[in-house]
Amino acid sequence: MTADIKLFDRPFFGYLVSRSSIGMANTMLVMALGWHLYQLTGDAWSIAFVGLAQVIPVYAFFFVSGIVVDYVPRIWVVRGCALIEAIAIFGIAMLMIDPTPTLWAVYALVCLHGTGRAFHGPALQAIVPNIVHEGVLDRAVAMSTTVWNTAMILGPALGGFLIAWFDRSVYFVIAGIILFALLGYALIPTFRVTHTTSRTLRSFFDGMRFVKNQPIILGGLTVDMLMVGFGSVLVLLPIYAIDVLNVGAESLGVLRSMPALGSILVGVILASRPPMQGAGKKLFIALCLFVGSILGFAVSNVYWLSLIALFVYGASDMVSMNIRSAMVHRATPEHLRGRVSAVNMLFIQTSNEAGDFRGGSFAAMFGPVTTGVLGAGIAALVLIWSRWQFAPLYQLNRTSDLKPDV
Repeated sequence: MTADIKLFDRPFFGYLVSRSSIGMANTMLVMALGWHLYQLTGDAWSIAFVGLAQVIPVYAFFFVSGIVVDYVPRIWVVRGCALIEAIAIFGIAMLMIDPTPTLWAVYALVCLHGTGRAFHGPALQAIVPNIVHEGVLDRAVAMSTTVWNTAMILGPALGGFLIAWFDRSVYFVIAGIILFALLGYALIPTFRVTHTTSRTLRSFFDGMRFVKNQPIILGGLTVDMLMVGFGSVLVLLPIYAIDVLNVGAESLGVLRSMPALGSILVGVILASRPPMQGAGKKLFIALCLFVGSILGFAVSNVYWLSLIALFVYGASDMVSMNIRSAMVHRATPEHLRGRVSAVNMLFIQTSNEAGDFRGGSFAAMFGPVTTGVLGAGIAALVLIWSRWQFAPLYQLNRTSDLKPDV
């Protein structure tokens, strides 16, 4: 079905438009909530609970999301999820008009938004191989990730200025950006996946079984989950901006954009070059740089040094992200893409949203600087442990060596 589809045909263009819109909106939402809630409460726990509210639906709907993405046309899933997320953000906007909003209601709507993302993320990942030819899949993955990270630059940078200009009315703008994604999704046709197996209780667990039996993929997902989950500093940015670096919302936006700037520059290089060789060795080097960037940011109280550390943070993470995404796409059979993507998103959102809860709660108990240093130390230990636990991962030459195990 996809043999005659080139990389930049209409469906893939629509996908890129929608993915960038979703990325901008989600990044702006997290940054705005972190800024406003910490301003309101002065308590890092208020930020931690945002991460918790986002990750609860991922665990609650994990098995359901994978099977839905595999058996319901994926374009229907992403359209419905975008609408749910827009409604949730509009509700947050209405609540934040109040000078003292009801926080439990804000967290409830964040949870609704997270419910949409629990289905949206796996569907977005699984849809790529259906709209590009297998021969350009690696380039499509790199381009998709680059566009996502471009949105990660524009979202926070624009969001910082929008917060300064509109303050809490910024959430209405964010809801509008989510709705804009529906225009891109309109360019993607409806397609169905043919299944040779019936929907049974066993089929709900097929994605987990597949990942468990693929040591290279399991290693890549596990290392990323643990290193980012314990080492991520992004949740700390509003606290650092206000309490450590003493800068405003615009500068917070620049801070939040720097990891994505590093990512996009590396992504452009990866997308323009032949498939990576020595992928495992390059992954290890990138993860070492990732640990160093966490430590550098944690101990810095100088704005421009913090920017450099965050740039390296994003650049090194992009190498890991690109290799991991290509491995999953290459090795996964078509009929399992939804369920394997759900497993992948479980790992990713555990590292991100659960990592935000970890970071916020640690900052509340130990302070932001100690939290950052601890994160770097734990990430370094995870990397050392993974060298022997997942040795085949670091011996991988090319992701194209992986083939679907059907």
